[in-house]
Amino acid sequence: MSIAAPTFILASASPRRKSLLEACGLTFTVEASDAHEERLAGESPRYMVERLAKLKAQDISRRNPEAWVIGCDTDVYLADQILGKPKDVEDACRLLSLIQGKTHSVWGAFALLRHADNVCEVQAHETRVTMASMSPAVIRAYVATGEPMDKAGAYAAQGICAQFIERIEGSYTNVVGLNVCAFMQALRNRGLLTDGR
Repeated sequence: MSIAAPTFILASASPRRKSLLEACGLTFTVEASDAHEERLAGESPRYMVERLAKLKAQDISRRNPEAWVIGCDTDVYLADQILGKPKDVEDACRLLSLIQGKTHSVWGAFALLRHADNVCEVQAHETRVTMASMSPAVIRAYVATGEPMDKAGAYAAQGICAQFIERIEGSYTNVVGLNVCAFMQALRNRGLLTDGR
């Protein structure tokens, strides 16, 4: 009698998270969460990403109780100010002007849930990113590429913006969207990787 492989669902439409998990050889389906995302009054960056990652996973887990659901959240912070996704081109330029030449924090969290067993593991990690100085002209040229428009903090560490990142302290993949090292270790610790990975 063989034991069925665990079923994984990524509760995110992010192509970056999908690519990270695919690169690790994980087999999963994608079912994006509709959970409402907002910061609560007085909420710390760490608590916010933990809560939202769990909320997204719960949204999908209730409909798929036997599956292991992966919820994620990533946000960029500078002096406790959330730098979310830009609303438009001008907002993207504004966000980049705030972080250029400075070090900011990227907080990322993942939640691993299985509703049938009432199992929930949540981890959060901080990565410090130092950006090079960028002139207004350089910022506008970068924004004109379109890359910043759907990214927290208005940049993609894995894309064109890599040329403006001076230093990363912590997990690089956490900046991209998921701390892959910590997540895969969490799967190993639970015996959810059965092929020797």
